[in-house]
Parts: sequence; C-alpha cells; structure tokens
Amino acid sequence: MDSNFFRALALVLRSEGGWSDNSADPGGPTMKGVTLANFRRYVKADATKADLRKISDDQVATVYRRFYWDAIAGAELPAGVDYAVFDFAVNSGPTRAAKFLQAVVGVGQDGRIGPGTLAAVRAKPAGVVVDDLCDARLGFLERLPTWSKFGKGWRARVASVRKQALLMATAPAGKLASVQTPAPTTSAPAEPAKPVPAPPIPRKPEDPAPKK
Repeated sequence: MDSNFFRALALVLRSEGGWSDNSADPGGPTMKGVTLANFRRYVKADATKADLRKISDDQVATVYRRFYWDAIAGAELPAGVDYAVFDFAVNSGPTRAAKFLQAVVGVGQDGRIGPGTLAAVRAKPAGVVVDDLCDARLGFLERLPTWSKFGKGWRARVASVRKQALLMATAPAGKLASVQTPAPTTSAPAEPAKPVPAPPIPRKPEDPAPKK
C-alpha cells in the first residue's frame, strides 16, 4: 500500500545509521543508507559529499521510494507484506527480495513483481506471506559464512520486521496510522548497516542495491 511508505521508511531508517565514508567500503560515502552514487542518480547529478551529508528528509524519501519501494511494487502489495519486502530489498537488493517473495507464493522467480506475482500474493493471507518471507529471509542469512559472527543481530532484525509487518497486516482498514512506530533502540542492527562495521550481504550482479 502506498500509504504505508513513510511508516515503512521510518522503520527501515532505524537501522541505516548516519554518515559513513570508509575507504574500505566499496559503496563509498553514505548518509542514512543513501550512497553518493544514488544521491546523484535520483536527486542532484553533481552532488558532493558535503551535499550528501546535508541530505533532507524529503531527499532521503525520494531515493528510497524510487530505488527500493517502486522496484518492489510497494504501492501494490498488501499492508505488512509491503514493509517486509521493502526492508529485505534495502539490505539485500530489490531483485533478491522480489525473488524470495515469488518463491514463497509459488510463482516464477524472475525478480520482477508484476501482475502474476501480485495476484499470487493477494491470494494468500498477508500474515502467512509475511511469516513465510521472513522464514525464507532468515534461512538465507543463516547460510551466509558470516552467520556465526553477525547472526545474532541479523536474527533480531528479521524478528523486528516480522513483528511490525504482522501488526500492519492485521490492523483494521484505516487504522494503520494508530499502529505506533517504535522508538529507536540501541540493539545491534540485524543486517550490516552504517556505522556498524560488518560485511556486505552477498548480492547477485543484477541487484543494484547500495552497499551495507
């Protein structure tokens, strides 16, 4: 649902950190999860690092909407499913998130959420899709070679996404605004997020997602 975008974005940004410019990070300068490359692509073609550091809330929303939300057809997904897929896309790439969603609803995994995928998603209760997707996402993370080092945080991230997505999925129509967005916590992010040093989640070449 498109009306869920800003709530979903607020939840995602809890884990995306602030400014980072580590020469060892292939993604380069990043602010609130927005890379300089994507800032130039979607907001200001000649942007500098200084411009990125001063990125406005509206500009952050522009990048996340166009690079992630639109890529996973967030406006057309059921409440709760939209956030679960969006968060997955931010940390592991839109194509991977789309393929995992397609897998759990039993359609071809081409990484593009179109009419067939949307129909299959809507044919199942949103809560079931959320649970199945979070289970599949956790399974993916558990297979990563760095699970022993970062698994605790990753597990917590997926658990938080599951909880919030299920709340959104079960909220009565028109009552989503009353579902409170939790305040930031000091717990470790579940997937590599600035400024916490952590390895990137492996992506396939076609997943054009910023580094984490």
